[in-house]
Amino acid sequence: MSLANKLAEERRARLAAERLLEQKQAELHAANRKLGLHARALSHEITETRAEVQTVRNENQRVKSDLSVAHEKIEIAERRLWHSIQTIEDGFAFFDADSRMIAANDAWLAVFDGVEAVRPGASYIEILQVITEEGIVNIGDMSPHAWRERMLDRWQGSAPEPEVIRLWNGHYIRLTDRRGAGGDMVSLVQNITATIRYEKELKEARRRAEAANRAKSAFLANMSHEIRTPMNGVVGMADLLMEGTLDDEQQLYVNTIKHSAEALLVIINDVLDYSRIEADRLVLHPEPFDLERCIHELVTLMQAHARDLGIDLLVDYDLFLPTRFIGDPGRIRQILTNLVGNAVKFTEAGHVMIRVTGMQASEGAEADIRVTIEDTGTGIPPDKLDHIFGEFNQADDAQSRKFEGSGLGLAISRKLVRLMGGDLWVESEQGRGSTFGLSLSLPSVEAGMPEDAHPDPALTRALVVEPHDTCRALLERQLGALGMRVTTCADARAALDLVAVDTPDLVICDHHIPGMDGFELATALRAGGYAMHIIVLSTNSGSAAQDPAYGDVQAVLQKPVARRDLITALAALSAPDPVIASAGDGFGMDRAPVTPRAMRVLAAEDNKTNRLVFSKMVQTLDIDLTFAENGREAVALFQSAVPDIVFMDISMPEMDGKDATRAIRMIEANTGGHVPIVAMTAHAMSGDDADIFAAGLDHYLPKPLKRAAIVEHIIAAADPALRPPEGTAAQEAG
Repeated sequence: MSLANKLAEERRARLAAERLLEQKQAELHAANRKLGLHARALSHEITETRAEVQTVRNENQRVKSDLSVAHEKIEIAERRLWHSIQTIEDGFAFFDADSRMIAANDAWLAVFDGVEAVRPGASYIEILQVITEEGIVNIGDMSPHAWRERMLDRWQGSAPEPEVIRLWNGHYIRLTDRRGAGGDMVSLVQNITATIRYEKELKEARRRAEAANRAKSAFLANMSHEIRTPMNGVVGMADLLMEGTLDDEQQLYVNTIKHSAEALLVIINDVLDYSRIEADRLVLHPEPFDLERCIHELVTLMQAHARDLGIDLLVDYDLFLPTRFIGDPGRIRQILTNLVGNAVKFTEAGHVMIRVTGMQASEGAEADIRVTIEDTGTGIPPDKLDHIFGEFNQADDAQSRKFEGSGLGLAISRKLVRLMGGDLWVESEQGRGSTFGLSLSLPSVEAGMPEDAHPDPALTRALVVEPHDTCRALLERQLGALGMRVTTCADARAALDLVAVDTPDLVICDHHIPGMDGFELATALRAGGYAMHIIVLSTNSGSAAQDPAYGDVQAVLQKPVARRDLITALAALSAPDPVIASAGDGFGMDRAPVTPRAMRVLAAEDNKTNRLVFSKMVQTLDIDLTFAENGREAVALFQSAVPDIVFMDISMPEMDGKDATRAIRMIEANTGGHVPIVAMTAHAMSGDDADIFAAGLDHYLPKPLKRAAIVEHIIAAADPALRPPEGTAAQEAG
């Protein structure tokens, strides 16, 4: 190798070494720089860690300080709580889940008379053992073991019932124990000795009060008996004397004796009732009763006295209100007697109107009934309206000398009404009369409503002859509700003129009308050849029945006439042809051919709404529809109405449809014949029809009913001799 090459090679080697040195120096510099940065970061981290450590130390110190303060507060709260527990008079103790006492206040420990074994740490069973052995509790006839077992069973229950224990010293304590979620038990002991003694004193006071009330009631009952016994002789003898022959002065004496005795008996009754009410011993006896009938019976009793005074007694009973309710009929009659009696007593001329209105929300619900007694009497001054309901008060105390009475009637009536949950009020204008109002809510009884009786459809025109405007309006409304066209007049002459122009099917006239009385009018109509039905209304129907012209009328009804009586009387009539009779024949012989009767349909249905639905379904048919509201009534109507077909509800009160059908089939077995009976029932399960057919029913209609099915059964049962049920009315409707 040449020197130049060697020099060149050495130069290259040197350059390489220099480059390597520079590289290593750069790497060393970078490593130093990285090491410096790491050292700087590590130093910074150490600085931050030191700061954090210091912060933690500071926080720890603060927490320790707060914890110390919290501990102090807890200790203070515990001391205060325990001091409060110690302060209360009731005993307070804590038990853990193992039934060992944790703590108890002095009041709780004091119950055990300082027995050392009863202390924190003692178990509940140990406490029971100690107190029975030491005789701290009075366990009566129980053995200690049995008593401890009973108390332990109570303790272990999830919610122990409070227990009253009698101690050896005669004191009574109530134990009330409550178990917590973790099984701990809190026990509270209350000394109820004072309460027990107070209850005993109250019982003793009540016993003495009841004894006093019994003594008072016995005294009043004895006095009532002792007074009534001789008064019975007084009244009885007075009645006997009045039946004898007396001159005017003697008659006056006897009347005075009788009226004074009766007034005294009324006062006795008032005092007894008031005494019972004040002693809360008056008990109501609710039962089904007919309110309208009750009112009319009352009016009948008072009618003679009112007639003597020249006062008309009128009744306006809501046509759409049921008549049968559940209540105490005796007390309701007593209230109405007081109110109507007062109205008659303080009315010198005019009338007394008993008006009954009400509303029934639905079948079986209570009906809100409002009874008002309106009179045209003396009226009551405004400042006396509240005064009259006080004891022994009348509107004018000076009138108590004029009008007999104890002054208790209205007070008793208001108390009785409020005892029934109702109210009694009065509205009056002095000199123009008064209105006493009575409101009650009574359950209705859906049975025997007057609407179930239907007058003959041929009775379409009626003439009412009544001199009293109010009575005339009432009759017009009642007859109009039955579908009649009603004409009214006030006297006999006008009645004869109206009959001559338009002959009615029915004449209803008052017994006493201007010009001639009701019977004379009837005789005049018969003499004129008129054959309509005639009904006379009389305030004394017994006397009216003795009139020689009684044979010229079809019925004599007591006035004011009850709705049921009027409808029953009309239903008993068979409508004659209103033609003028032949000379000498008061009822006429020239009659039109007898028209076939309508088909009679009996429907037994206890639900008022369902009855309405059924009637609407068949309203276009030419039939005579009668409703029964239970099975027993259906059997009775089957015998009286003699229906051509029966629609029988299965589920009904008193007697269901199957039992009613069996009863009807037994009747038919004795009398012959077979009336088709169609079941109407909501029982539509499989097998129900077989059970129904087995009872004797012929057909089965499940509810809801279909009009077409009902009509089909009616047409199928129609006798050719009867008017076709699907006649003109149905054709026109279709």
